[in-house]
Amino acid sequence: MDTRLRISVLVYMMVQAVLFGVAAILILATPLTSHAMSLFPWFIGVSAVVSLPLSWMIAPHLRARFEKRAVLLPEA
Repeated sequence: MDTRLRISVLVYMMVQAVLFGVAAILILATPLTSHAMSLFPWFIGVSAVVSLPLSWMIAPHLRARFEKRAVLLPEA
């Protein structure tokens, strides 16, 4: 498995949780509350789909930060 893919899989769950949390707050804190039962399944699907490209874009940034530190460490 590619390192970027591994990191993306780990980041995906966190990104999806944040997106779903934002959507839940928007639904429950606005007049959309009356339609919450029909909107929540849609936002679950939307957050799952939108999280894929976001996690793919975030992964290289996390890897680059680690590699910079690894280069600065002396070899044993």
